[in-house]
Amino acid sequence: MAQADLQSRLAILADAAKYDASCASSGSTKRDSRSGGIGSTEGMGICHSYAPDGRCISLLKILLTNHCIYDCLYCVNRVSSDTPRARFTPDEVADLTMAFYKRNYIEGLFLSSGIVKSPDHTMEQLIRVARLLRETHGFRGYIHLKTIPECDPALTAQAGLLADRLSVNIELPREQSLKQFAPQKNVASIRGAMAGLRLRIDEAKHEKARSRRAPSFAPAGQSTQMIVGADDSNDVAILRTSSTLYGSYDLKRVYYSAFSPIPGAGAKLPPVKPPLMREHRLYQADWLYRFYGFSVDEIAQGARDNAGMLPLDMDPKLAWALVNRALFPLDVNTASREELLRVPGLGVKSVNEIVRLRRLQRLRIADVTRLARSRASFRPFIFTTDWSPNAALDATHLGERLRAKPQQLSLF
Repeated sequence: MAQADLQSRLAILADAAKYDASCASSGSTKRDSRSGGIGSTEGMGICHSYAPDGRCISLLKILLTNHCIYDCLYCVNRVSSDTPRARFTPDEVADLTMAFYKRNYIEGLFLSSGIVKSPDHTMEQLIRVARLLRETHGFRGYIHLKTIPECDPALTAQAGLLADRLSVNIELPREQSLKQFAPQKNVASIRGAMAGLRLRIDEAKHEKARSRRAPSFAPAGQSTQMIVGADDSNDVAILRTSSTLYGSYDLKRVYYSAFSPIPGAGAKLPPVKPPLMREHRLYQADWLYRFYGFSVDEIAQGARDNAGMLPLDMDPKLAWALVNRALFPLDVNTASREELLRVPGLGVKSVNEIVRLRRLQRLRIADVTRLARSRASFRPFIFTTDWSPNAALDATHLGERLRAKPQQLSLF
């Protein structure tokens, strides 16, 4: 009976955690169990489990509880929701994590929680889970804790000594939206918590540089999550907020979470646009900003005919390139790395390989095709010793030809 109860609670709290965007364990301190303990943050032998909706995951991602004293309109776990409730004890979460890890289902734990009693009480419970794993079970794997902005900073300091990554949710792109939909939360406390985390992480890095024995503090850094679609912010406004967050708090990642309609929220929330594809385009645009040298203003050029919304039927780099055709075609044998990164269909790895190989030989179109991810995307925007797009770049229907084609989904 107790086992059945555990499984039912796991089903509820794992499902409730799907609204929290998690992250991989990249960037963490390299640890393994050869010097004692159990688990690792790297190496072979880590397999993945699959969530009921088909997602491949390697972290046990659950809530400590989905009880919550807050009444955020966009959250299914708000106090006024009639969703089924469940709660784990810290010992149960630690035991579950170890059981899953020993079965080689996961490589670590992503733990969040609804707010119960008070922010401090809830944060203490999250810390207790991490402490049990590290000190009682000798767990050396990856731990990501969602921290609570309103909790005592001393608790956050404890959490950072136990977890690989900490995150504070920015929640919504605009302060006025947070006031409207989550009046019990405020931007000042959220940003204050994020600033405090950055300061402590920076201090720990300096301490580590002076002494290898200095304790690590959230070695994988901090991240945040932004809900997309719960308010009427357009994509460009969301990206501007994200760029500010990256610069101000040295974030490792901004995670975009597509808003799903919450029963009972009524007409207080705006109509939902196609959420998952919009989330995907935002991640692509975020990638352009972080790794391809694009500014938010440049990304916005691809959305200028769509009221600040990124096109859903093409990726944001292609949308930008179609607006800026005068900059193309580029000679792959002479263009700079920065210029090549702006060619649709060429990723960072393929561009790096192009730059390396052209030192040894003149590249032909077959060479680029072998390295690139999408032949149809890049061909109109480059020329080589044996290829020129001629008038294809100026074709009126180029955008239509390169748009993603609808696909018939299959059940098998």
